[in-house]
Amino acid sequence: MSAHPQILVIDDELQILRALRTILGQQQYTVHVAHTGEEGLALAAAIQPDVIILDLGLPDINGIEVCSRLRTWSEVPVIILSAHENDQEKVAALDAGADDYLTKPFSADELMARIRVALRHRARTSGAKAAVIQAGNVVIDLAAHLVTRAGAPVKLTATEFKLLAYLASNAGRVLTHQSILTHVWGYAEDSQMEYLRVYIRQLRQKLEENPRNPQLILTESGIGYRLMT
Repeated sequence: MSAHPQILVIDDELQILRALRTILGQQQYTVHVAHTGEEGLALAAAIQPDVIILDLGLPDINGIEVCSRLRTWSEVPVIILSAHENDQEKVAALDAGADDYLTKPFSADELMARIRVALRHRARTSGAKAAVIQAGNVVIDLAAHLVTRAGAPVKLTATEFKLLAYLASNAGRVLTHQSILTHVWGYAEDSQMEYLRVYIRQLRQKLEENPRNPQLILTESGIGYRLMT
């Protein structure tokens, strides 16, 4: 990654583009702009950006298709911009390979926080995957299958560890219910949703300071979960 990370914005709204150029420029990011999905894919291949900010509503092909095609050859973090509070649309984008999403309008602080998470994820995926991940006072040793909280070992079942390991390996990213169910249980059916809720609740009981107000394993309402580091 360069000293000034390169951000590719794929959006056809001039007002959004002007705002993003200003916000990102103030943070010393190098900003590239594409107005269509096809232009964005070509530019992504040419410049190999560190993060892509992708609008779902493009004039030629939609953002979900852009993300699906991008994922056939690149693991660059993708932050989706959505003008709608449509969970199904967000889930489809995340299942197509997006890392995160923001609903318009959004604050500059929130955007920058999401970009920082994406850049950390980019740094991890471009090198060797971290074998030890820390989230608050919780340390997850993926290789040794060990979890500690404030230095004390935490006993997890095999399924609890598999779920936590998947969240930890994708720390900061939004993982959809479907992707979690498929990874942990091998298939994704509505009947399995209650299993997932139960296991998330059990992990929170063992790892969170206050399980009723979780700070590590966050719920993305109607979409999935993310582990904060």
